[in-house]
Amino acid sequence: QVQLVESGGGLVQAGGSLRLSCAASGRMFSINAWSWYRQTPGKQREWVADITSIGRTNYADSVKGRFTISRDNAKNVVYLQMDSLKPEDTAAYYCAAARGTTPSIWGQGTQVTVSS
Repeated sequence: QVQLVESGGGLVQAGGSLRLSCAASGRMFSINAWSWYRQTPGKQREWVADITSIGRTNYADSVKGRFTISRDNAKNVVYLQMDSLKPEDTAAYYCAAARGTTPSIWGQGTQVTVSS
């Protein structure tokens, strides 16, 4: 069983940066993609970015050019570097892992708040 623990959230001013971390533990065989999602109250969870087992990355249009997803295989950590943050980036951010086409393992989330 895989456990995911996010960290790095907090309060930042618009234009600032944060780096989120997702520490993974457990049996990680067959994990073929790692993702970040975000959610604000009353809205559906929104996909932000993902990185595949071969290192291919994909980004939502809303964060492309500002966010960078990466992975440290030796440490079993997935990062989300967030630059040029905007108030609309305020959300709870979740790390997820997929063994198939959709994520099936989720972390508990970390809150990011961007003030204007």
